[in-house]
Parts: sequence; C-alpha cells; structure tokens
Amino acid sequence: MGDPTSEDETQVLVVGDRPPPSSTFNDRRRDCLDILNQPFQWLRMLCKELNPSFVVGVVLVYGLGQGFAGSFFRVVSDYYWKDVQKLQPSAVQMFMGFYYIPWIMKPIWGLLTDVFPMYGYRRRPYFIISGAVGTVAALVLATHAGLTVAAALVCMVGITGAMAVADVTIDACVAANSVEKPALAADMQSLCMFSSSAGALAGYSSSGLLVRLLGAQVRRASHARYLPLVHIGSLINLVIAGCAGVIALAASVWIGLGFLIYEARPVRYREKAKVMEKVGGALKGMARTIKRGRVWKPSLYIYLSLALSISTHEGQFYWYTDPKAGPAFSQEFVGMIYAIGALASIAGVLIYHKLLKDYPFRTLLFSAQLVYGLSGMLDLVFVLRWNLRLGLPDSFFVVFEQCTSHIVSKIRWMPMMVLSAKLCPPGIEGMFFALLMCIDSLGGLSAKFGGGLALHWFHVTRTDFRNLWLVVFVRNLLRIATLGLVFLVPMSDPSDVLLPSDLLVKAEKEYSKDEEGLQLTQTKGREAVYV
Repeated sequence: MGDPTSEDETQVLVVGDRPPPSSTFNDRRRDCLDILNQPFQWLRMLCKELNPSFVVGVVLVYGLGQGFAGSFFRVVSDYYWKDVQKLQPSAVQMFMGFYYIPWIMKPIWGLLTDVFPMYGYRRRPYFIISGAVGTVAALVLATHAGLTVAAALVCMVGITGAMAVADVTIDACVAANSVEKPALAADMQSLCMFSSSAGALAGYSSSGLLVRLLGAQVRRASHARYLPLVHIGSLINLVIAGCAGVIALAASVWIGLGFLIYEARPVRYREKAKVMEKVGGALKGMARTIKRGRVWKPSLYIYLSLALSISTHEGQFYWYTDPKAGPAFSQEFVGMIYAIGALASIAGVLIYHKLLKDYPFRTLLFSAQLVYGLSGMLDLVFVLRWNLRLGLPDSFFVVFEQCTSHIVSKIRWMPMMVLSAKLCPPGIEGMFFALLMCIDSLGGLSAKFGGGLALHWFHVTRTDFRNLWLVVFVRNLLRIATLGLVFLVPMSDPSDVLLPSDLLVKAEKEYSKDEEGLQLTQTKGREAVYV
C-alpha cells in the first residue's frame, strides 16, 4: 500500500494548479483596468518629464482650437459657400487656398517669437495676441449677417491667422523639447495629433447635431409659402453665427493660456543693435541649416508628397449632397461622416504610437504612401457607384472609405511631423520649425489650387459631375507617383540625431545665451539672460 499522506498531497498540488474562477476574473479585470489606465500614466509621464503647462498648452491649441473649433466650423462653412454664396466648387476650392496664407507666413511668426520678446517673454505674449485676433475675427463673422464674399473670406483668413500664430508658438515649444529630450519627440507628436483628432471628433459630432436641429427649421421654412427665400439664407447664417461664436470662445482660451504656460522670464535688457544682430544670426543659421542635404531633401519630399496629392474635397462634397447625380447625403449625415473620420484619425494616431513609431522614416513613409495611393481608389469606386453593383449601400461604403483614408493619412502624417521636429537646430527651433511647416502649408496650398484647377479643367460644376471620376483618378495616380521620391527621406530611426554634429555645436555656441528664454522643462539654478 502507498503512503496516504503523499496521495493527499499530490491531489492538493493538482487542484492547486488550477486557479479559482474568482482569481481569473480578478486578473482579467486588473488587465482591463491597466489598459484603461495606460493613457493617464502616459500623460503623467509627459507632465513629469516636460511640464504640466506645456501639456495643457498642446491640448488647448491642438485639441480645443484646431481640432474642436476648426472642425466645428468646417461642416457648416461648406454649406455656407454652397447654399448662401452659391459658388462653384472650383471657386470654393480656390478660396480655401487663401486659408493657407497665414500658415505660409509661419516663418515670420516664428521669427517674432524667437527674437522679439515682449516684456521679457518669447511665447506668452503671442498666445495672447493670437487669442485676441481670433476672438475679434470670429465675433465679426458671428454678429454681421449678410457679409459679402470678400468680407467673409477676410474674417475666415483672420481666424486661420490666429490659429497659425498659436500653432507656431506651441510648435516652438514642441521643437525645443524635442531637441532637449529626443526620446520623447514621437510622444509629443502623438500628443499633438491625438489632441487634434479628439477635438475634431467632438467638433464634428456637435456641428452635425447643430446642423440637424437648425436644418429642420430651414427645411420647414423652405416649404412655407409666406417665408421669403432670403429668410432661409438668414437661418443658415444663424448656423454660421453659432459656429463662429464657438470659435471665438476657443480663441479666447488662448488668452488665458498666455498667462498660464510656464516660461522662465529673462532679464529685460535689449538694444536695437543686439536685436538686429540676433535676427541676422537667426537668418544665417536657417540658411546654413536648410542647405544641408540631411535637411532640404526630406523637406522637399514633404512638400511634393502634399502638393502632388491634389485636393478634390469640394467637388466630392458637392456631389455628396446633390439629389440627382450623387447620394444626396443630409447635413447631419455629412457631420457624422466627418465625426467618424475624426475617430478614425484617433485610431491612426494610436496605431502609430503603439506599433509604428520606432520604424525608420523611409520604410514607414514608403509603406504609408503606397497604401495612401491605393486607398484613394475607394473614392473612385464610390464616385462611379460601383459599390452599388457590389451590393454595398452608400452610407456603409462612405463610412468604410472615411475610416480607411483617415487612418492611413494619420500614419503617413505623423512621421513627417516627427522628422520635421528633429531637423530644428538649437536656438532657432521656433523659426526653423515654422519654416518647415511653411513648406508643409505650401504643399497644402498647392494641393488646393491644383485641385481647383483640375475641377475647372474637367468642367466639374455645381450640377455637372460627369468628369469627377477623372479628377479623382488623376489624384490617385499622382499619389502613387510620389513613391519615386521617397529616396529623399533618411533611413534613420526616430530616436537618432539627424542634424550634423558640427551644426549642433555651432548653433549652440551662437544661441546659447538666448535659448533659455523659453524653458518648458523646468531647470534649477539657471536663469535666462538676454544681452
């Protein structure tokens, strides 16, 4: 007979190998809580390594300003140009190109923030100025109905100008921190893009609801015999006014950010000759940097990749809402489409941050550009209505197309931003990053104008969309052709230092006395001095 004690012990061991059901449930719940807590841990890490006010500034500028307010206005502004001003899609495409003018001037704003401090500060005053300009322009648009095309365009350009100044100021902070802490460069760009996408999601959802509520009044008014058509336009102007009021509120928050964000105050001693000397030094530093092959080659690729992808947005928007030639989407459904696109953008940011941020720039951009060109064919399928032949309804197919295009666009865009931030030499981060973003805006402007010309050449109008598919097809061919330019992008990893060592040393020697004017990562025992 065997030992009974050993048999009991064996049984206990076998049973003990199986965890009780309650333990398995607790482990799963703990794993879920850990996943949900990861974003908050990530934000706490950024606040600790950088500065809480810097993180708040990114959220307010990218999330509340560009994301929420910008997207909130986009939905109804499309209807404003189409239904109130009665413009052709090619003309609207051209007008929207003017929105890029303040963004093209970003090197000027960057120069001001770098070398023209106010009351000893280089960043804070420009947040306040941008907030004031944006608030005034948006309030004029909100309180004055029946503006002419030129007046409305001036107000809209003023709003985009305020966004550009706020953007270049916070970008200078991002660039400075990217140089000081290169390991966090991708994380900071993820924070920027996630804030922008989350704000856009909230903005598109809210704008769609507002257009739905007031759009019902417009539809009822259109059927009322006693209500003139001009009153219907006034109701649409009411929607525009409400959205402009939201933009004014968002811009006013930037004024508060100017008083909130941390910036070490330097000694206020400045002679005019010293100012001009610094301006000259900054311009020479920019010229010296942009001449390097490691800098101008990826900059050229960023411009061409954006410019060659001509914009067909307005032509497609007019087709979306046309009751005869297109699917005749309602105002609220258009807002929902944009909201789903913003949600997909968040997914794209998360995919990049979790899976792709450590890949070499060239490898990632080649793959992203290839998928970007192929995914554009979904627009072609939709415009030709082949989705109906496949048994896919318009609403399902457009949601699928929006999700795919926005995810791919973000994955393609994120490494470009990280690459741009890592090309900025110390001391002139704000101005040089603004120059790179100016190149980016020139690409967007070229895409808008190119798309407007293509719509005009192919005779795509408010009611004639027979050649819209040709414009979309040409756009997709240009996207795929951009793959031949990817050799301009370095094979470096995001954690590598891209600027030559001699350029970094020379820049530090020239601007070491000025670069402490902004310290968004707190330092102890160091005071910035302007001389």
